Amino acid sequence: MAETLEFNDIFQEVKGSMNDGRLRLSRQGIIFKNSKTGKVDNIQAGELTEGIWRRVALGHGLKLLTKNGHVYKYDGFRESEFEKLSDFFKTHYRLELVEKDLCVKGWNWGTVKFGGQLLSFDIGDQPVFEIPLSNVSQCTTGKNEVTLEFHQNDDAEVSLMEVRFYVPPTQEDGVDPVEAFAQNVLSKADVIQATGDAICIFRELQCLTPRGRYDIRIYPTFLHLHGKTFDYKIPYTTVLRLFLLPHKDQRQMFFVISLDPPIKQGQTRYHFLILLFSKDEDISLTLNMNEEEVEKRFEGRLTKNMSGSLYEMVSRVMKALVNRKITVPGNFQGHSGAQCITCSYKASSGLLYPLERGFIYVHKPPVHIRFDEISFVNFARGTTTTRSFDFEIETKQGTQYTFSSIEREEYGKLFDFVNAKKLNIKNRGLKEKKEGINPGYDDYADSDEDQHDAYLERMKEEGKIREENANDSSDDSGEETDESFNPGEEEEDVAEEFDSNASASSSSNEGDSDREEKKREQLKRAKMAKDRKSRRKSSEVKKGKDPNAPKRPMSAYMLWLNASREKIKSDHPGISITDLSKKAGEIWKGMSKEKKEEWDRKAEDARREYEKAMKEYEGGRGDSSKRDKSKKKKKVKAKMEKKSTPSRGSSSKSSSRQLSDSFKSKEFVSSDESSSGENKSKKKRRRSEDSEEELASTPPSSEDSASGSDE
Repeated sequence: MAETLEFNDIFQEVKGSMNDGRLRLSRQGIIFKNSKTGKVDNIQAGELTEGIWRRVALGHGLKLLTKNGHVYKYDGFRESEFEKLSDFFKTHYRLELVEKDLCVKGWNWGTVKFGGQLLSFDIGDQPVFEIPLSNVSQCTTGKNEVTLEFHQNDDAEVSLMEVRFYVPPTQEDGVDPVEAFAQNVLSKADVIQATGDAICIFRELQCLTPRGRYDIRIYPTFLHLHGKTFDYKIPYTTVLRLFLLPHKDQRQMFFVISLDPPIKQGQTRYHFLILLFSKDEDISLTLNMNEEEVEKRFEGRLTKNMSGSLYEMVSRVMKALVNRKITVPGNFQGHSGAQCITCSYKASSGLLYPLERGFIYVHKPPVHIRFDEISFVNFARGTTTTRSFDFEIETKQGTQYTFSSIEREEYGKLFDFVNAKKLNIKNRGLKEKKEGINPGYDDYADSDEDQHDAYLERMKEEGKIREENANDSSDDSGEETDESFNPGEEEEDVAEEFDSNASASSSSNEGDSDREEKKREQLKRAKMAKDRKSRRKSSEVKKGKDPNAPKRPMSAYMLWLNASREKIKSDHPGISITDLSKKAGEIWKGMSKEKKEEWDRKAEDARREYEKAMKEYEGGRGDSSKRDKSKKKKKVKAKMEKKSTPSRGSSSKSSSRQLSDSFKSKEFVSSDESSSGENKSKKKRRRSEDSEEELASTPPSSEDSASGSDE
């Protein structure tokens, strides 16, 4: 038999709401921890008096009764877990786990039984519903009626406000059944009545939430806050935790009382009661009880007469009455030596205290976050300045808390504290996650992507060929333009607009119209030939691919496909090109490794032959380009020599100078001419430039030389 039993996702019924948590059964007793608030209910094994197993809304439930009359209800068990629980109860608690279902007849007439702190409405031997009397806030009586009012629970979606019982009159003399019913309820109900004297009173204490100065009256079962405007009565059963926190200035102390359920003022809920004390303030306290009662009630934790600091007396009395430990800061020390960090939360400045099992922020609004409900923390850069940073906390429920404007010097201390508590740091967690991910693995990969696609293979091959052809054509075109472009040659062949040679040639050709017409025809033919040559060159540059270059080798699959295409067509007559490619891909995929290796060898041989042919081709192309360059250089030298030899005598030069003084060329345009005249002059200028270029490029004829000598 196992020593312990643990159950997750168990729900505890509290004032109409189902609180989820974890349940643990051991030899010592039963422990339930609330997942939301962290509150722990501990039931000792010796206190258990009865255990009932029954069917409920969330499956099956367990109802436990104790010697002092408390009732605990836990739901969320499976039917198959009954035997395991029954054996555990018999072995360790010596109790019989009884199966007892609720009555579902729907009758509203039955009997009421009071057992401990439970009111049970039964029909026959089966209970219809049960009411914990601790949930009753008020009990009023009528002629034949008793009305019960209940404490409200903010966590419950639907709350039960009141229940009315009709009590029929009886024939017994001297006993009123309505009053007897009401007394049984009030004896166990959680009805706060300030009857009798208070144990002690603390006057004019400074309270931060709710804000103001209050007199605190300590009663045996509740705490009474009496202020100028509002009064609050706080039962000790609603106190969840107690905190005693030193202020950063080391002169004040915070005493924080965590409440569940919270106290209410209109629509405002106060989950924390925060008192502020000065360390220098002392008090002498005398309890309103005799020494025997104090010893019997508090067992040495309190004495009748006490003195000391005010905050010590308040915390000591509260600890004894509530019977809970007081939480103080742990061994954390900030940059300034304080046990807290100055920060801001929701635009209000306050103090963040790192505790041994959580964080608490005071004071507006107060926040308490336990370590076990934290999903991760994050250190973020400050939004306004680089001298501060933000500390972010996200809980498992998705709630995010951001504490901003923390001094940069506190970073190291806070990081070491978080690291020592083994909290998940978001920045580090993401980094480790990235390092752990295998970059080669794709979570979204489909199984179909591993199949061979012949069409895709062919497109890839064609894309590679096009890309390499584009690279080759760009290289070839670059070489051709570099070789054909010779700025010195073209510039020297063209005569300038106001050059003496240009004016001389135009003046010498004026007299002979026949010769001029012949020259014009020669110029036209030369120009047409030049245009054809330039168009041929541009088409060669655009084409780019040399037909003499060796062809790229095919892949193993393409070699096999070319060899097997006819066979596939014969096996599947009338097959389309697309279906043929798909069929070929399927055959290639199902081919054995040995057969594929044969085609891989053929592809490798073809690749080697291609590389060898490319080397020979590139070597031959380099020699031819060198020869072309040397030929062009020789042509340029020959033209330069022809230009340097004078084509006309000195007499022609002198006459041309004399004529140039009195003669204006046709290309000259005056500044006062109209725009239409400018356009005409531009056209004439282009014609003269073309004619002079042709004259300079063509060798002089015998007639020209003769006329030059005659002149």
